Amino acid sequence: MAISNDEVTAMARLARLAIDPDDIPGYAEQLSGILAFVARMDEVDTQSVEPLAHPLDLSARLRPDQVTESDQRDLFQSIAPEVERGLYLVPKVIE
Repeated sequence: MAISNDEVTAMARLARLAIDPDDIPGYAEQLSGILAFVARMDEVDTQSVEPLAHPLDLSARLRPDQVTESDQRDLFQSIAPEVERGLYLVPKVIE
């Protein structure tokens, strides 16, 4: 599939990209090459290939679900500008 210079210009406008007019033919050629490569990949027979979640057959290492830090909420809230009933109070942003 060949991309025209007008299509490159339209895509650049939609993407809000400024492209030098002298570079447009090069971009058209490169984009056409990418689409040709994708079209070639569509021709590959993948019927016998099982979908993969991950290319390596590894299981996730799990760690024990244990508390590793002490509760420091009171310490952190003691230096906060405003706290009420265990919650940080912040200035109203939306009226």
